[in-house]
Amino acid sequence: MSLQYGPAELLPGDKISITTDTSTEPFWSMARERKLTACQCGACGHFRMPPTPYCPECQCPDMIWPELPGTATVFSFAICTRSPYSGEPLVYVPVVVDLDGAPGARLVSNLVGINAEDVEIGMKVSIDWNPIRDGWLLPIFRPALTEERHETA
Repeated sequence: MSLQYGPAELLPGDKISITTDTSTEPFWSMARERKLTACQCGACGHFRMPPTPYCPECQCPDMIWPELPGTATVFSFAICTRSPYSGEPLVYVPVVVDLDGAPGARLVSNLVGINAEDVEIGMKVSIDWNPIRDGWLLPIFRPALTEERHETA
């Protein structure tokens, strides 16, 4: 028997707030400009998400923040059916995605624009943005348009 969940929804942005530090502020500043980035070591080129003050490969503190294409692949996901804020019914899909253009970097986010039961590991997704508290933008993902779907849209 297959469960039917319906469309994956956005978490309410007015309930989400972030904090930054010197290691994470560049990520959030670029997100505010609707640009996706990941922390890359300035010495050895290793990507790391979440960002850390020192590279886990070479221990160098130098960081660079290249802009990424905004596409990814679903590595893992869950289907949740209750709001984490109110306990009311809400279908949302937290995902872990492998970021294109940043080998080894994964980001925890949410997936919207799809029925929850249609989400699959390995599916291609693309970036979108959810306004949250204090003028920040939270990166979220939607199913990527395939060539065929793009042509008919």
